[in-house]
Amino acid sequence: MPVLRNIALAATCHSDGRQGEAHLVLNAAIAWEGETIRWVGPERDLPRAHGDGEVHDAGGGLVIPGLVDCHTHLAFGGWRADEFEARALGRSYLEIARAGGGIASTVARTRATDSDAMLARCRHHLEEMTRLGVTTVEAKSGYGLSLGEELRLLEVYRALAGAGPVRVVPTLLAAHVVPGEYRDRREEYVRMVIEEAIPQAAARGLARFCDVFVEESAFSVEEAGRVLRAGKAHGLRPKLHADQLSSCGGAELAAEVGAISADHLERVSEAGIRALGKAGVVAVSLPFASLYLNVAPLPARKLIEAGVAVGVATDFNPGSAPSYHLPFALTLACTMQRMTPIEALKGATIIAARAIGLEREVGSLEPGKSADFAVIEAESVEQWLYHLRANACAATFCRGRRIAAR
Repeated sequence: MPVLRNIALAATCHSDGRQGEAHLVLNAAIAWEGETIRWVGPERDLPRAHGDGEVHDAGGGLVIPGLVDCHTHLAFGGWRADEFEARALGRSYLEIARAGGGIASTVARTRATDSDAMLARCRHHLEEMTRLGVTTVEAKSGYGLSLGEELRLLEVYRALAGAGPVRVVPTLLAAHVVPGEYRDRREEYVRMVIEEAIPQAAARGLARFCDVFVEESAFSVEEAGRVLRAGKAHGLRPKLHADQLSSCGGAELAAEVGAISADHLERVSEAGIRALGKAGVVAVSLPFASLYLNVAPLPARKLIEAGVAVGVATDFNPGSAPSYHLPFALTLACTMQRMTPIEALKGATIIAARAIGLEREVGSLEPGKSADFAVIEAESVEQWLYHLRANACAATFCRGRRIAAR
């Protein structure tokens, strides 16, 4: 079976223990068969039977589990560079949205991009992400905002996932904002999401999760609760965009409906933190959004100390987080949120896998898990995230295949 040798340090990132424990192995080796890891440990202990296949050389580097980006908006048309300047001049996210910018402008461009072009865009983004060590990506709809357009974006994700080998995990986010044509008929739009979009996405196997943006400019806690419970009834596990721009009870709702994750949480309340901890909901940090919107980030230390597992993702989208550079997001989690490098790494591996229900398949280097890992040119996790580079990833393996290398 194939084996990866000459690993100076392997961060195996098991699910047990504290978030600050990466279960490091010095001078390690990894052996796999087909798509599955069979052995991980010190190279000197590698069983002879496991070392008789193709040999890959890690070059004395750091090896980590394949990174899991558990919150992206991968399919969208166009960009919004004009808003970048507007925010630099002091205009807020909500002001830009009220003037016709923001999500509404991306919806128009997305609807104007045909499925073939959209698939090509998504494929390009995904290829660039794999070069950074990413092997699993959650991808939300949310820029179609009509029944047909939302299902079309999920169909794009199905085609993308079918091309493999990177896992693409689809989420229905029809309740992103109320589209312009429903501005005076918001209840009608909510009913469409509940009575048509959710049942059809579920019946066609197009989504695993149902997400809602809970915010003053999007959906109320009451509306979100109805949407998430409807999704749950159709087998779509709840997720939330919660407490990003205001503290509006999103975290508490996440706990109440048994959400798998609550994401953003820049304005989460103390009660919300306690509720997340009690319910076992993963809190997903999105530091690019905090950076680009110039707002205080998620209070990672408070959440971790309250027993809440904190994931880290990019929130890749054309407005508030126009980057898919997950390693840089991990650096920002350390500098902006006071997470340690190990905590950040586990937030983008085993904890991120838990945030999309794949912790038994990916997110750690353990026998029986998928052979997903990245070779990093660094002597430690701390060195990797401290020394900001364009890309420190020398090679990415997914399902036992090398899919990217320099």
